[in-house]
Amino acid sequence: MDFAGLNYLAILAAAVAAFIFGSVYYGTLGKPWMKAARIEPEEAKMEPSLFITSFVAELIMAWVLAGVIGHLGAGQVTLWNGVISGAFIWLGFMATTVAVNQRYEGFGWNLTLIDAGHWLGVALIMGGVIGFFGV
Repeated sequence: MDFAGLNYLAILAAAVAAFIFGSVYYGTLGKPWMKAARIEPEEAKMEPSLFITSFVAELIMAWVLAGVIGHLGAGQVTLWNGVISGAFIWLGFMATTVAVNQRYEGFGWNLTLIDAGHWLGVALIMGGVIGFFGV
């Protein structure tokens, strides 16, 4: 499945893999995350709209990352180049945005490390999946 240089099956697979990673990641780090985010467990909301929003956002991220990786040129959409591209996108945009936003919101570095770690995993997984599938 290829349209305009993007492999939509790879994009969907990348978003699904990232979503599963996020559920495992925050399932494991849920208590430290809630403490760092100053959320009492009884106040935590697990509404379906949150999961839908997360998945749609990850689909958009995967689509954009596929476009970025595709711009490397013919024959360059590889597992390794996907992972490296994901790492650069994470460092340049995701980690920096999380750090700035959470500083202004008054949260500590614990929350930033947890959230940025999640987005690093997402970026690496998406890049790897997209690169693995190729164009």
